[in-house]
Amino acid sequence: MSYTKEDILRIAKEENVRFIRLQFTDLLGTIKNVEIPVSQLEKALDNKMMFDGSSIEGYVRIEESDMYLYPDLSTWVIFPWVTTDRVARLICDVYMPDGTPFAGDPRGILKRVLKEAEEMGYSSMNVGPEPEFFLFKTDEKGNPTLELNDQGGYFDLAPTDLGENCRREIVICLEEMGFEIEASHHEVAPGQHEIDFKYANAIHAADQIQTFKLVVKTIARQHGLHATFMPKPLFGVNGSGMHCHQSLFRGDENAFYDESDELGLSNEARHYMAGILKHARALAAVTNPTVNSYKRLVPGYEAPCYVAWSASNRSPMIRIPASRGLSTRIEVRNPDPAANPYLALAAMLKAGLDGIKNELPLPAPIDRNIYVMSEEERLEEGIPSLPSDLKEALSELIRSEVIVSALGEHAVTHFYELKEIEWDMFRTQVHNWERDQYLTLY
Repeated sequence: MSYTKEDILRIAKEENVRFIRLQFTDLLGTIKNVEIPVSQLEKALDNKMMFDGSSIEGYVRIEESDMYLYPDLSTWVIFPWVTTDRVARLICDVYMPDGTPFAGDPRGILKRVLKEAEEMGYSSMNVGPEPEFFLFKTDEKGNPTLELNDQGGYFDLAPTDLGENCRREIVICLEEMGFEIEASHHEVAPGQHEIDFKYANAIHAADQIQTFKLVVKTIARQHGLHATFMPKPLFGVNGSGMHCHQSLFRGDENAFYDESDELGLSNEARHYMAGILKHARALAAVTNPTVNSYKRLVPGYEAPCYVAWSASNRSPMIRIPASRGLSTRIEVRNPDPAANPYLALAAMLKAGLDGIKNELPLPAPIDRNIYVMSEEERLEEGIPSLPSDLKEALSELIRSEVIVSALGEHAVTHFYELKEIEWDMFRTQVHNWERDQYLTLY
């Protein structure tokens, strides 16, 4: 929704808003905020609210810490779960003191790549994300346990699906905040859930993902549950993905649709897919950014492990949903909800644009179930695998000029450093599996 400064000041007064969260996202995708009393709202709307950037992961050094928050007025919303001393939210872009956008702001990075798409004639990138999550019970102190709240499966309902009431309240809350919810249901694994909301332009979609995570965690807490977007919290069951449906538009025209094509796909759609497939292994460091992400990307749990596409099966990394016309789109299935949505969308868009610019040829579709193919068969078909761990993905990222240019030198340098530390901490840790295997054997 479009708001003016005067609209926001008036609504804040009429709705008795007492506090405003000026929200932004760090490099790892964590939501941050500076909370101000309503008396400071006008100052914030004039882009005069300063914060210390050196305290935020992946931002700047202490000697260059002063940064400014520029609120996006269209993101104004009042949190419906706070009924007294009401709290509102504005999502902000991060700027330097000289008035230039901060090179390491994830939202700004996505805006920069969208500008490149605009210069190529594309007015918007539409994205429909599908973030999945698990609900665990909390203990008497409110800390999360590993006890699931139900033993339901795909599309189950109460009493098997004990998360139903919590999920409904999440949906109600999201709708009050302007989301258009299309469906909600229990997912494959016990305790796993999905709520689908309508596609939006890339910036709005990334903002919605961040808001969605906040709402899910907040409402789950009120039900004595802990919601996690960790990609693979439990061994032996499906992990949580964040499939990203995407298309490019020129005004009201879907650039991915061609009614004369056998599959209804334009050359641009094919080149875009070819770009994503070409850069898939480097993209993984951004779309699957944690050590745990690669516990999900293994055969046997419906997660895409292989770099391929198809219009008729779900085992490849890219699927073409059946809808055509304005709804023609591709579904990139490997991203997970631990990804920073701004960086993930920026990197995928950049890869796709590279495919269009260079008219990259699209490999033949793989319409067989890749999960049951042998390694030799996959090699014969030219089907690479996604990286097997975070270290491998980081190595691919740093060698990719296209994905590095999407994120920019500042973000890539800090992201790589943070993820190298994460990998090293994991690599040197002694895990329970090792003790179970070796403590009495040797």
